[in-house]
Amino acid sequence: MDRGYVAGWGTLALLNAGLAQGKGRSGLNWFLISLLLGPIATFLLVAFAHRLPGGPRSE
Repeated sequence: MDRGYVAGWGTLALLNAGLAQGKGRSGLNWFLISLLLGPIATFLLVAFAHRLPGGPRSE
């Protein structure tokens, strides 16, 4: 397996974890989901995981 592919997939999983935390979701859970689903997890997170009430806010 190409190292660049593995590094890119891992980076995407880390970005998804950060995005999930910004939306008030579990970063660890989304990191693990992203390791399995990759770009599909990114789409699900962006399209369907809305910010939870009372979660972190960007000010």
